[in-house]
Amino acid sequence: MSFIKYSLHFLLLATLCKAFPEDVQKCHFGDEKCLVDSMNVVIKHYRKGIPEIGVKPIDVVDIADLNLVGHAITSTWININLTNQINYGFENTTITSVQGFNKDPTATHLNISGHIPVLIHKGFFKAIGQVYLVKANLSGLSLSEFRNLKFTLKLKGIIEFRSNKRYLRIYELTPIVKISRWVVWMEDLFTENSDMTIIINRIFNDNWLEIWNEWETTILNAFSGVFLGLIKDVFDKVSYDDLFLPNSADKLT
Repeated sequence: MSFIKYSLHFLLLATLCKAFPEDVQKCHFGDEKCLVDSMNVVIKHYRKGIPEIGVKPIDVVDIADLNLVGHAITSTWININLTNQINYGFENTTITSVQGFNKDPTATHLNISGHIPVLIHKGFFKAIGQVYLVKANLSGLSLSEFRNLKFTLKLKGIIEFRSNKRYLRIYELTPIVKISRWVVWMEDLFTENSDMTIIINRIFNDNWLEIWNEWETTILNAFSGVFLGLIKDVFDKVSYDDLFLPNSADKLT
């Protein structure tokens, strides 16, 4: 019986080791520099994901439907519903800092910080509203660029036991995001008047900071869902201890 037990354990361990690509380095608990380097290798070389360990594709990322309501500009109100949304640019992320992830991840703050040069958003919009004296009931394709996006993800999790192994379940992710510029283009706002389409888009882009400040909370909630979807599956699929090197008591804090 013991032979069967240890044989199964060895088989599971061998399967897990095989699932980790050779160039993806495992780290000791709390080794923040190693974690930064390892995450950046995964981002750079595995944009299509690593299904065996729960790493999702990051070159094209789906986003849930989003509703934006605001009065960000004087004499203007607008209600925009965004559907069929996707993001490009996560594959160009550089992780700059990792905090926590010690032997007991619930005893410390878990933070991941990084930088994305340009995050591109595409989606289908339906909008109703008024821009100065012009009433609008419009739909079409939208394209956004969030430039020089810097983020910090604050994670909260609990330990769950499955088959005598510890798994980290992330139950909350709070993103802190800063951008240097937001560029928006809504195509064919006025199919019979391209000049008006240009004018409305120019109004949005000239006042992007006011609009961002009003919609930031809603947009960050959407970002939270995206980031959580990219992170939590790894911890769901692989036990917390198997993600790190053994015998790492020297890294505990």
